[in-house]
Amino acid sequence: MVDPGPADGVFALLWLVIALPLLGAAILLIGGRLTDRWGHLLGCALPIGSFVLSVALFVALLGREEGERQVSQHLFTWFEAGDFTVGMDLLYDPLAALFLLLITGVGSLIHVYSVGYMEHDPRRRRFFGYLNLFVAAMLMLVLAANYLGLFLGWEGVGLASYLLIGFWQHKPSAAAAAKKAFVINRVGDVGLSLAIALMFVTFGTTDFSTISAVAGEASEATLTALGLLLLLAACGKSAQVPLQAWLLDAMEGPTPVSALIHAATMVTAGVYLITRSNFIFDLTPTAQTAVVVVATVTLLWGAVIGCAKDDIKKALAGSTMSQIGYMMLGAGLGPAGYAFAIFHLLTHGFFKANMFLGAGSVMHGMNDDVDMRHYGALSKAMPVTYLTFAMGYLAIIGFPGFSGFWSKDKIIETALAENLLVGTCALIGAGITGFYMTRLMLMTFFTEKRWEPGVEPHESPRVMTVPLIVLAALSVVGGVLLFNDWIVDFLAPVVGTAEEHHLAVPPIVITLLITAVVAVGVAVAWFLIGKREVPREAPTEVSFVTRAARADVYGDAINDGLVVNPSRHLVHGLTTMDRVGVDGAVMGGSAAVGGLAGALRKVQNGFVRSYALSLLAGVLLVVATLMAVNLA
Repeated sequence: MVDPGPADGVFALLWLVIALPLLGAAILLIGGRLTDRWGHLLGCALPIGSFVLSVALFVALLGREEGERQVSQHLFTWFEAGDFTVGMDLLYDPLAALFLLLITGVGSLIHVYSVGYMEHDPRRRRFFGYLNLFVAAMLMLVLAANYLGLFLGWEGVGLASYLLIGFWQHKPSAAAAAKKAFVINRVGDVGLSLAIALMFVTFGTTDFSTISAVAGEASEATLTALGLLLLLAACGKSAQVPLQAWLLDAMEGPTPVSALIHAATMVTAGVYLITRSNFIFDLTPTAQTAVVVVATVTLLWGAVIGCAKDDIKKALAGSTMSQIGYMMLGAGLGPAGYAFAIFHLLTHGFFKANMFLGAGSVMHGMNDDVDMRHYGALSKAMPVTYLTFAMGYLAIIGFPGFSGFWSKDKIIETALAENLLVGTCALIGAGITGFYMTRLMLMTFFTEKRWEPGVEPHESPRVMTVPLIVLAALSVVGGVLLFNDWIVDFLAPVVGTAEEHHLAVPPIVITLLITAVVAVGVAVAWFLIGKREVPREAPTEVSFVTRAARADVYGDAINDGLVVNPSRHLVHGLTTMDRVGVDGAVMGGSAAVGGLAGALRKVQNGFVRSYALSLLAGVLLVVATLMAVNLA
């Protein structure tokens, strides 16, 4: 990483990208009922303002020479202790530029969609305040020039996700889901906290540019520890195994929250952290291998979950887990895969936001029913939702020409070139994706109608369908970012470049193989769902694989067995030891003293004859003692 230059011209306004949504959050959350009537409009306007500014910054960045595409902005000294000073510094480079466009662009569309989706919610103003806070925190995360600034945004994202997942806290399930997400993410945060502390001890700084310049001087053990701690942090935010259990429960929040978490903000934070820290992972093969292993397990884990979910949002959540696994896999492949990881992150942001908002549109037309077994034949009842959702579907399965075809195929191709086993697993994941996404499409928009009595599906209002149309268009044309390897060259100053990998067969053969595997998955779904009657109730007699998928591959059971129950027993043992041992010793001693005092108190009864008798007994005792001594 080269030393960034100072911010001037339009880059001097970089801080406003964060400040605008942060201001919106402050006004909407502090202003109270005074902002109820127009708060949602302000909540939309300020992220849109950040998007316009992000576009201007991006255009200005393109106008610079490749070596000058890094700009820093010092806002103020955050804190200092001795020789250690941390500034509130921002860094704008090609990686940050792409994230800004995704966060503010897709985030703004989700805000606009929310105007219609949350129209009748009495706390709509507060909802938009939380959305603004979420966007501002994510922008802080990706614009920070050091790991402490990144940590500030990291924790802000965690707070905002807690508030939004549990927004309908009157539902016990929503409150529990918010706490679950918050606690599991704190486990990952411990990893990031320890990594930052180790950086300070090792390098004396947390600045990206400084650490990248001197990282090679650290020992291999230190770099490996840093890499593994950063991976632990990434697993928490990006819902990678073993910290994935919170993601499906997060669907308890309003659907726009699901879109924001899964497409533009929270789950992409881990991928950003790994990619931004490329100067550490490139020096530690052990940590890189760990990233690849975690990613490979997760992409298959999430795909299997998506195959058995009847809740449309949870099926998409399993899909998100799997697709983030592909991004993490790309990042774990090093310089050969960093750019493709970010490429898939961007295209996924387009088509996954499209499908989550599309799912919200379906729920809007089906009286908030999320069970796909109660859907069917919605393609004619909701034509705009159907057509836009179909664009996202074709993109995620990798249909030729759509955005996912270009981004995911490049990750699989790179994985096959680097490691045949890992590449084969990624290829299998693509086939499973074709199956579960086709299953979702068939159960929702095709097959016979299975609507609940009294339900009359209807298309959503224009304020909800226009964002769907925009996202659908991006799902189709997002692959243009790979034209002439543009995104690879654009990100090269940040993540470097790798030697061109050599495949045993021409790339077109790999492309045809991936397409064929996806086609098999689609065909299996068609024969199992499309050509059969879909029961309105889930079958109870199913295979072990289906039971495991319905139970999220026993993620909660594993966590309970390995972490929750042992921790509960440990705490119970400690409290018992404290109560019986420590408290027993303290309370027992005081009880003994109290008993002795009580016995002695009986002697002091206030009667003179008793005292005289005691005196006489004492005299007799003294006399007897003296006589015994003399006789001896």
